[in-house]
Amino acid sequence: MLGEPGFRGQSGGWSRTKPGVAHVFAFWESRAFYDSFMARSHDRLATAQSGTYRDVQTKLFDYRFDVKTGFEPRFTDADVVRVAHCKVHEDRVEHFALMQEKVWNPAMAGSPGMVRGLFGEAPGHEFIVLSMWQSAAEHGKYRVERVERLTLRAQTAADVAALAGDVVDLESTWTV
Repeated sequence: MLGEPGFRGQSGGWSRTKPGVAHVFAFWESRAFYDSFMARSHDRLATAQSGTYRDVQTKLFDYRFDVKTGFEPRFTDADVVRVAHCKVHEDRVEHFALMQEKVWNPAMAGSPGMVRGLFGEAPGHEFIVLSMWQSAAEHGKYRVERVERLTLRAQTAADVAALAGDVVDLESTWTV
């Protein structure tokens, strides 16, 4: 992967709540570089990993903005990733994005242990919020102290049609 044009970084790990479920997060400079990789090198790499996984699901998101500041696909300073995959009601998309920027981002950015993150968008009113944390304990403090209050303030229930989330313990050997 390191020699692939446009490849910026990758990491992943195991779900803390769903035994046997792994998450991998890969970052590319642009969709064109990703498409080129898929057309040229992907099958060779996938063949080398044949039999090591099943039930693969892939979803592509375009970067929309940072959670905190200066997102980089660097994972050496984080032990845990929180990922939230949101399907948003069509008429609430702009409100949802605004609340992410004005309510959720400042709350996460001000939380001790939160390293950085990103907010991405996919067709069909789907979004990803990926936040990187120094440890599960630091992420746990954020959840306990703030989530209910922030959910009400941001009117998340009115925006989100479906939410799938997970907390992932990063495996350092998966980092490229």
